[in-house]
Amino acid sequence: MVENLNILVIDDEEAMRDSCHQILSRSRYNVAVAEDGYKGLELVKDGNFDIVLLDLKMPDISGMEVLKKIKSDTPETIVIVITGYATVESAVEAMKLGAYDFVPKPFTPDELRAIIQRAKERRKLTMENIYLREQLNKYLGMDEIISESEPMIKIKELIRRVGPTDSTILISGESGTGKELVARAIHRYSDRKDKPFVTVDCGSLVENLFESELFGHVKGSFTGAITTRHGKFELANSGTIFFDEIANIGINIQGKLLRAIQEREITKVGSTKTIKVDVRIISATNKDLVKGTSDGTFREDLFYRLSVIPIHLPPLRERRDDIPILANYFLDKYNRKRNKRIKAISEKAMQGLIEYDWPGNVRELQNAIERAVVLAKGNVVEPVDFPCYSPVDRESASMYEVDFTLTSAEREHIIRTLKKCNWNKSKAARLLKIDRKTLRTKMKKYGIELGNNSPHLAKNSP
Repeated sequence: MVENLNILVIDDEEAMRDSCHQILSRSRYNVAVAEDGYKGLELVKDGNFDIVLLDLKMPDISGMEVLKKIKSDTPETIVIVITGYATVESAVEAMKLGAYDFVPKPFTPDELRAIIQRAKERRKLTMENIYLREQLNKYLGMDEIISESEPMIKIKELIRRVGPTDSTILISGESGTGKELVARAIHRYSDRKDKPFVTVDCGSLVENLFESELFGHVKGSFTGAITTRHGKFELANSGTIFFDEIANIGINIQGKLLRAIQEREITKVGSTKTIKVDVRIISATNKDLVKGTSDGTFREDLFYRLSVIPIHLPPLRERRDDIPILANYFLDKYNRKRNKRIKAISEKAMQGLIEYDWPGNVRELQNAIERAVVLAKGNVVEPVDFPCYSPVDRESASMYEVDFTLTSAEREHIIRTLKKCNWNKSKAARLLKIDRKTLRTKMKKYGIELGNNSPHLAKNSP
């Protein structure tokens, strides 16, 4: 993850600063120098240094105080203490304060290069641990894309072809179609497969914190910035960064993201220094970004940067051949997870699954199967084991002949939600997690009409 090290040398001796600068620059490291502790701390404040070589004996402020301040502000920075006045006591104190190593002067160029190489490995491990903490409680593996339908066979072939490239990819499709699963599959087929795959959930981040989340920030850059933080781009360095629901990024951040993609460099919030990053970018959206470029909600230049290779995932209702395969896959998965012994899904129940439109797509099907496995009383899943099959209340059930298909369950659920929202279609759409247009389409499909602030079925409703 750390390729080109940024090293800072803090020493009041000019000869030592120049010597370290020459030795390390020849090894192709980026080296900066500071002649005292205060100037060194000012440089460290930008948060761009991987390793600091720190002299203990300096005027104005001691190396121990500088060490304590660095480890407080940027604890992941590797600090190597160097001194011509080495004692056991000072070495022990420095290590207690977080120093990586303690090197007495004088030292040879080979000794310096060797300790920097060891520190480089430690820095790499530190950054990987930060990434793993970010991913804690998330599922890092990847299930196979379970499908035998013609559209998904073509998509899997496309994944195998584009994976080894570094092309920027835009995955589109409704919520629950498996966009992140496809992104992870692309990463798995790439040369970056052993590097981080970092997800940015664009739908859940507050806009005023988005820049900090992406690019990181330095301590004190805004209220609450008590330490320097690494952004998603740094964590994904040499790997893949995945922007989930990228249409939710505001115009202001879109411009900064475009610059990061074009220049392959970022700047932390509160800093003026740039950091080079090497990442592959994959984005996903459930919205029409072409429409977004025309109505001004999404930058056209960013859209073309992101959609070098577009991949569209069809909704589950357009590949119903996959429903039995997925249903049985999830049945086996939740049998193992819930320690159950459900043998099969009955023919009638499976037919209901196939006929249902699945507005939540594969994610909704997965949740439905998990509920059925938990609630099933026998060793075969029947329609009654799906709560959404059953009438919710007598009022809605009396409106039409009750059957046990998921189609009827969806119609009933829409009526119940409209009632809960006092017949307000906008509120109902939000609660159902669909847009108002989709709700109107479904109401028309099921013959649901609002008259006198109450729902009823049209005469020719299905």
